[in-house]
Amino acid sequence: MYNKMPAFAQMQLLINLARIDGKVADREKNYIINIGRANGIYPDEILPLFDQQDQVNADGIPADLTNQQKFNYIVSLVQLMKIDERMYKEEIHYCSRIAESLGYDRQVMFELMLHVKSAPMSDDEMTALYQLTEKYLHNKS
Repeated sequence: MYNKMPAFAQMQLLINLARIDGKVADREKNYIINIGRANGIYPDEILPLFDQQDQVNADGIPADLTNQQKFNYIVSLVQLMKIDERMYKEEIHYCSRIAESLGYDRQVMFELMLHVKSAPMSDDEMTALYQLTEKYLHNKS
């Protein structure tokens, strides 16, 4: 059976980031719902997460993620941060903390902010970005 736990943790991280500026924009909410769908989570399972007061913090990240899952997490966070076309200092700090919790050096955020697009990225772009960010990953698995 498919384990939805890492995907739910990712949804909660994305929701935490979307909330940082005080309001979850419709584009942000739709982006999070689409990520959930891509991970086999239905919108009716995600929508209640937006209403929960106590969200999972950086320490709530599953410990057994593959390098690809870690990469997907951090890229999703940066895409969400960029989707409303405004990046807040608090969002950047949050993403940096999550990147560190995932085992990346905080410097990875510079590469991600330069190369991640809010629009869908091609497989070639994602592969190149994965290779670029891999040098910032400690404890590679």
